[in-house]
Amino acid sequence: MSEAIYNSWSSGVMLSADSGFSLYNGGGMNGTSQMMDFLEEPLPGVGTYEDFNTIDWVREKSRDRDRHREIASKSKESTWALIHSVSDAFSGWLLMLLIGLLAGSLAGLIDISAHWMTDLKEGLCLSGFWFNHEHCCWNSNETTFEDRDKCPEWESWSQLIIGHGEGAFAYILNYFMYVLWALVFSLLAVLLVRGFAPYACGSGIPEIKTILSGFIIRGYLGKWTLIIKTVTLVLAVSSGLSLGKEGPLVHVACCCGNILCHLFTKYRKNEAKRREVLSAAAAAGVSVAFGAPIGGVLFSLEEVSYYFPLKTLWRSFFAALVAAFTLRSINPFGNSRLVLFYVEFHTPWHLLELVPFILLGIFGGLWGSFFIRSNIAWCRRRKTTKLGKYPVLEVLVVTAITAVLAFPNEYTRMSTSELISELFNDCGLLDFSKLCEYVNDFNSTTGDDLPDRAAGPGVYTAMWQLALALILKVFITIFTFGMKVPSGLFIPSMAVGAIVGRLLGVGMEQLAYYHHDWTIFSGWCSQGADCITPGLYAMVGAAACLGGVTRMTVSLVVIMFELTGGLEYIVPLMAAAMTSKWVADAIGREGIYDAHIRLNGYPFLEAKEEFSHKTLAMDVMRPRRNDPVLTVITQDSMMVEDVEAIINETTYSGYPVVVSRESQRLVGFVLRRDLIISIENARKKQDGIVSTSIIYFTDHSPPLPPSSPSMLKLRSILDLSPFTVTDQTPMEIVVDIFRKLGLRQCLVTHNGKLLGIITKKDVLKHIAQMANQDPDSILFN
Repeated sequence: MSEAIYNSWSSGVMLSADSGFSLYNGGGMNGTSQMMDFLEEPLPGVGTYEDFNTIDWVREKSRDRDRHREIASKSKESTWALIHSVSDAFSGWLLMLLIGLLAGSLAGLIDISAHWMTDLKEGLCLSGFWFNHEHCCWNSNETTFEDRDKCPEWESWSQLIIGHGEGAFAYILNYFMYVLWALVFSLLAVLLVRGFAPYACGSGIPEIKTILSGFIIRGYLGKWTLIIKTVTLVLAVSSGLSLGKEGPLVHVACCCGNILCHLFTKYRKNEAKRREVLSAAAAAGVSVAFGAPIGGVLFSLEEVSYYFPLKTLWRSFFAALVAAFTLRSINPFGNSRLVLFYVEFHTPWHLLELVPFILLGIFGGLWGSFFIRSNIAWCRRRKTTKLGKYPVLEVLVVTAITAVLAFPNEYTRMSTSELISELFNDCGLLDFSKLCEYVNDFNSTTGDDLPDRAAGPGVYTAMWQLALALILKVFITIFTFGMKVPSGLFIPSMAVGAIVGRLLGVGMEQLAYYHHDWTIFSGWCSQGADCITPGLYAMVGAAACLGGVTRMTVSLVVIMFELTGGLEYIVPLMAAAMTSKWVADAIGREGIYDAHIRLNGYPFLEAKEEFSHKTLAMDVMRPRRNDPVLTVITQDSMMVEDVEAIINETTYSGYPVVVSRESQRLVGFVLRRDLIISIENARKKQDGIVSTSIIYFTDHSPPLPPSSPSMLKLRSILDLSPFTVTDQTPMEIVVDIFRKLGLRQCLVTHNGKLLGIITKKDVLKHIAQMANQDPDSILFN
């Protein structure tokens, strides 16, 4: 996906990707019109943005205020105008409703399809091929409770092909079919992505963060990306690769938001308003991914959004609510829950258990840092070597290795969501999995609460199988994330943490059972009591590892307690999440998404980082001392051919307008795109405009001989209030201005005279330089 961006970026379109979008002022677009000013009506394309450019937040917000004022003033004139005003105010909520409905429906479709296709690798339902294993055996009359996953209606591939399921040949045949289906699914996924929608690969969250910060990547949230991402996400998850669907669901929801924006003029024509909608759509995506509406809103606020006003908070909440309600209505897992691994714990935790919880937090931070460094190193290798030229082969090789190693171990053979569900599970009397094979003493059993018991042979078998599963998951995920298929990171990270947590939990449980007379247990864990819940350790471990990789804190804790429905476990989750963040931050400041943003060279100005260096605007601005002089346009002395020559010779996105080359006093700023469109339009529609016609940006035309050709007035496309700073302004203030106002560029003056320009690209390069990084690695690598 990212290659397309680098190529068009570095070929020159993006040479000044951020170098020159003006700040809109009231007089700019609606300036006074005279006879020669043919731009009375806005031209199509004027004020819009090219691909791989950054939007001008201030101008977009100003446009929206002007539009709102116009509607408000007209609403008093007639009933129709009043109805239009009300519908305009209501359109935001209607859009949120539609996004929630569409995102919830697609998530339900993805969940049901992925569940069925995952089971297809192991066998087929004879009573209806469209049933997955669980639903197939639900409908059977010959299923016992203990063997509820075995029924005559469900047959493995060996039973279907050779008539029996026992013996070495049947095992080898099932093994072969499992690997074959995995390869077919992954091949289909990578071919569809490569052929129809290259942007559909990966998780999409780094790019969505960049888009929400104001960058434009055309087609990234388009209809083809949505269709292909939805289909290939099912295929990728079903292939058994170590990836999840939760991250890509955020991309799917944002595609829904972007497409539905086209139904409403105020969102279609305003890039800043559209980004508010995309923030809400991201919340809806997490809401359906985890069944956590509040966690989704907090995730959008904490992790992906750049600009998040209060109005967007309410609308995000509504979109997340509708999406969760829609998914609940579909009931994809048949358990009346929004996720496969919903669980409830009833045993309270003890203060001393905070020690193992903090240990899990330390492990989560260490693993998060290890994963980020390893994955970024592998992705960089993929970009800089021949490996990147063979995406289909890479996907097939990783799928084959994953499937061959996964089949023999039942904990890696099952889908990762089912594995997490198994690890979170609190063993009861009716559980028959290996993890619950304890030695039961029924004399001490009271009600549904089981005391801590001695582990049986099944538990010990499960322990070493889980240890092998952990090794596979830790290493294979490094190579899987970033391939040319949709791949989320939430579920593999949670699986790693859940395995470690369950291993530690069972260890603590057995320690408490055999040594309940130790000082640390004597006060609260007597013999026959139910003290330790291994499933809770798995949940805390999952939160720690996810926090270590993504550096989420508040939203992570809320998502985890919405998953479990247990408010009393917030403190263990908070302790683990904070510890993992501290440990991971001590090793490296970047989360996985920020690391991928930097690797891909997107112009993202991180709002959370502090800039503390003592440099001035004059140290960063262009032109530098030995550079050519700044390209400017004069307000009333340049001909059409002069301006066209400047446009053809440079690739800048905009040009300062000055009184004259001698005075260099600043008048305003004009965009390259607006200049090109206006000159082309004038040549076609306005009589007498030739190459020697004078272009002027003033209110009144300059005095010229009567024989001179018609002049072209372009005042209406001139921004009369570009943002300026003096050459002595500290860079920490300049960086703050860029972050908080979302600027593309600001002009540098000295005593009112134009000295130079600072673009967003210059700021990013300067920050990299100050951090002892290669400034050229920030962009266009």
